[in-house]
Amino acid sequence: MSFLQPWLLAALPLIALPIIIHLINQRRFQSVQWGAMMFLLAAQRMARGYSRLRQWLIMLFRTLAVAGLILAVSRPLASGWVGLAAGGKADTTIVLLDRSPSMQEQAVGSGISKLQTGRQQLVRILGTLGSQRYVLIDSGSREARELESPEALTSVATAGPASAPADLPLMLQAAYDYIKTQRAGRTEIWICSDLRANDWSPDSSRWNALRDAFLVLPQGVRLHLLAYSQPHTDNVSVRVTGVKRHVSKTGAELLVSVRLARGEDGKKQEIPLQFEIEGSRSVVNVELTGRQTELRDHLIPIEAKKLRGFGRVSIPADANSADNKFFFVFDEQPARKTLVVADDPSVGVPLQLTAAISPDDAATCTADIVSAEQLATTEWDKISLVLWQAPLPSGGIAEQLQAFVDRGGQVVFFPPREPGSGTFSGQRWESWVDAAAAVESWRGDADLLARTQSGAALPVGQLEIHRHCKIKGESTSLAMLSSGEPLLSRAQTDRGGVYFWSTTPAAQDSTLASNGIVLYAFVQRAIAAGVAVLGRTRWLEAGNAGGDASSQWQRLSGDEEALSTEAHCHAGVYSAGDKLLAVNRPAPEDEEKQLSDTTVSELFRGLDFTRVDDQAGNAAALIQEIWRMFLFVMLLSLVLEAVLCFPKALPAKGAAT
Repeated sequence: MSFLQPWLLAALPLIALPIIIHLINQRRFQSVQWGAMMFLLAAQRMARGYSRLRQWLIMLFRTLAVAGLILAVSRPLASGWVGLAAGGKADTTIVLLDRSPSMQEQAVGSGISKLQTGRQQLVRILGTLGSQRYVLIDSGSREARELESPEALTSVATAGPASAPADLPLMLQAAYDYIKTQRAGRTEIWICSDLRANDWSPDSSRWNALRDAFLVLPQGVRLHLLAYSQPHTDNVSVRVTGVKRHVSKTGAELLVSVRLARGEDGKKQEIPLQFEIEGSRSVVNVELTGRQTELRDHLIPIEAKKLRGFGRVSIPADANSADNKFFFVFDEQPARKTLVVADDPSVGVPLQLTAAISPDDAATCTADIVSAEQLATTEWDKISLVLWQAPLPSGGIAEQLQAFVDRGGQVVFFPPREPGSGTFSGQRWESWVDAAAAVESWRGDADLLARTQSGAALPVGQLEIHRHCKIKGESTSLAMLSSGEPLLSRAQTDRGGVYFWSTTPAAQDSTLASNGIVLYAFVQRAIAAGVAVLGRTRWLEAGNAGGDASSQWQRLSGDEEALSTEAHCHAGVYSAGDKLLAVNRPAPEDEEKQLSDTTVSELFRGLDFTRVDDQAGNAAALIQEIWRMFLFVMLLSLVLEAVLCFPKALPAKGAAT
């Protein structure tokens, strides 16, 4: 049991007062021998058993009355899972609120989402516990915002649903920064989340730094996790995987590819897909069997003069409305131009061929081998991909490449014959390892090595790696060798992509060129990602403003109630100058992988941490004050004590004795 005023429990020794008074009372009387009392003493010995029991009961009820009063004023709580208020009322209470699409999953029959339930429960909990200051850090802005009261959680716009993912390490970092800059006193941090692995990044090294930082705070910080980890098995998500504008003899048409997915295998479902292109609607039924199905190149006629536009694909309402629609934009396809910088011709030639072969007859692909010095005159706004096999760039060339990445371009590095000491995006080459290694694992659920649209995995495991170069720096590994070294990694960037292969397509290094499926798929996907930021259309993941000020965007389609300042966090179609922007939830939000209990415990290892699991739609309060129960115990004890203290009734006059 927990108490809101635990210091009052120091008065519990007062329950001994009735016993002390009884003992003092006994010492007030002196025994005097008197012959006439022998008959009374004999009668008392006959009734001694009942009299002693009665005295003990009176003593017990008096003690319970005192204990009940002390426990009542200590404000006990019904739930002890939080270990709440062990040090009294908090100086500052910080709420970390996960607003990601998965938190909009609803309970069966209730129509109440995890996010709504979590906010309501936090209002009750924080209203009961009290605090001098309330602060909200939401997953959209990740900025600390002070609230007037806990009730503001149900009304403030930045606590509502969003399409952007959560980044719990960044949110905890924001909480730590607030505690440090504001010099907060004793602090409680409440985390409300559904424990999706993509939102928590459990493998990130940031967790170790956060643990160490919180442990050394002198004022003490307690962390509480309100978890909504129960998934809904009947939810289906929709995602547009490709849109191409195609010109035919009869006019123009769009070829739209759509993927339907769900968390686990189930019975066959027929799902109506609704296509809406600037007011024009059409419906096609798609059968979903297994975990996912793909509708490829669905043809939608459009006006021949319509060169660009936008649309939406949606499915009927189910457990989560946040993944029932997907927005897209289209335009004439720009040329796919790649630059290859290679010191070794045995590397540059296969890279050039791989980038120059178009996967689509309607797309034009070109690839030029250039020197590093020629990049100074490059028209970067026409380039989608740079393939680099040379010492890492420095000086002005590095600045040009970084600017290219910052606008959304893609750069792929392959190790040079002489690694050198240069760095780029926090990565650098070390030494070559002249030993064969097999590919042990790779990430097939996302990024450039993901499965094909049919669900087939790329044959990454069939690659033979004869030699590789070690990579130094913090990055995300997309493929690992049996030696424990990364084969492919991605550097951390705010926008664009920076990739590092630890081997090259040269025959003496690997079979990337001879077994070219993996390399071709990788390069063409990188080109497609780079092309997406060229021209007058953009496909953006929610939470990423793409370098633009989203407050200046004009909403063309989407949630009309969303704040204009948070446009980049909400799915929809926006115009920014002469550009059309399609904003949607990131692909990892459709995955249902969650943290295990062991992983959660490890992330908070050594910290003052507690957890409780709740579920969407739960209307019962998680904690309640139960002081009224102890007051009732006190009153009942006083009544029973009074009854036992009543003198024994005298027999009526004339009655037989």
